[in-house]
Amino acid sequence: MVDILAAPRQAKTDTAKTDTAKPDTALRTLTAISIAHWVSHFHLFVLPMLFPFLKEQLGVGYIELGFALTVFGVVSGLTQAPIGYLADHIGARKVLLIGLSVGGLALIMLGLHLSYVSLIVCAALLGLANSVYHPCDYAILSTHMDEARMGRAFSIHTFAGFLGGAVAPAIMAALVAAVGGLGALIVAGAVGPLVALLLIAVRIPDASSADRKTDGVSAPQQSILTPAIIVLTIFFMLLGLSNAGISNFGVVALMSGYGVTFSAANIALTAFLGASAAGVLAGGYLADRTRRHGNVAAACFGINAVIITVIATINLPSVVLTAAMGLAGFLGGVIAPSRDMLVRNAAPAGAAGRAFGIVSTGFNFSGILSPLLFGWIMDQHLPHWVFGASVAFMVLTVLLALVTDRKPAEPAKA
Repeated sequence: MVDILAAPRQAKTDTAKTDTAKPDTALRTLTAISIAHWVSHFHLFVLPMLFPFLKEQLGVGYIELGFALTVFGVVSGLTQAPIGYLADHIGARKVLLIGLSVGGLALIMLGLHLSYVSLIVCAALLGLANSVYHPCDYAILSTHMDEARMGRAFSIHTFAGFLGGAVAPAIMAALVAAVGGLGALIVAGAVGPLVALLLIAVRIPDASSADRKTDGVSAPQQSILTPAIIVLTIFFMLLGLSNAGISNFGVVALMSGYGVTFSAANIALTAFLGASAAGVLAGGYLADRTRRHGNVAAACFGINAVIITVIATINLPSVVLTAAMGLAGFLGGVIAPSRDMLVRNAAPAGAAGRAFGIVSTGFNFSGILSPLLFGWIMDQHLPHWVFGASVAFMVLTVLLALVTDRKPAEPAKA
């Protein structure tokens, strides 16, 4: 993170309210936004980690509990784009603070009044809160971070989200043991408003359409639904579908189709997920050293397609399987900063919130489609096609990555 802030920041001619590139201001902004992203991924796992407790207390089945997650996904998917428009209109900082507070208060409400109706309302509010993070976070980072180190800033932001999801199971288990299920909901929810207060205390900068001015004159309104943004939305959906089958059904597929033990399958999946987080950080450095972000994504996923094809067609020894899954995860993580740079380059001036809001709906679509698709594949007793279908989505992702690669304009001189 220190390296990201070491060099002086280039001035941006289209931004009148940009910070004066003080390293401490940039560090404060990146740290605060990354903490907010940590909260978003942490809150994603709160309800699933408490399913055994909720099932017992509410007297419902896993279908009813799964419906709550469906509500979460649908609300989040439908509100991403509108929230992006709102962030660009009234300011990303306000929307981000509201999102942190709403998500936290939803969990606190459920802890204070536990019922199935409250669970569904909580899931809907969490979905609404979840929709603010990508549009607001990326709008603020795009406006206030050093242009030459934007890829690394994006990578740290993404890594913080990965970390929030990774530690959520351990944190929730510790909270349940210490204060019980209801107390765990309240404590986990309190994190949201507390981080919102932290962001206020450190005075994170804002970002909106009003900030994008040249000589004090606002930039003309441009349509956000450009062909590039539409293709990137499909690109994000394919990225999600490429990884969802392996992440969610990889263990059962390896066990039922390849004779891999439960322990070995879990170790392989852990290698895949852990290496993804490491790949995100490495991808930030790579994204800052190239403008051909689509080529980076295409190359990484092209290699991934080959690796997953080998896993799909050959019964590999456990050690080799773990190494292959780790390499695939690492390359998948490397793509993330370049993916974000593609969106930033495609967004019209002052429309980063809207652009990231729209393309992020691709992830929501994949979250809705992937359980149905890969669950159907497993029900048909075709575990090899969990990996085969992932390869097909990777090949499509490679093709779209090449299409979406647009050479950004030359940065203006300070």
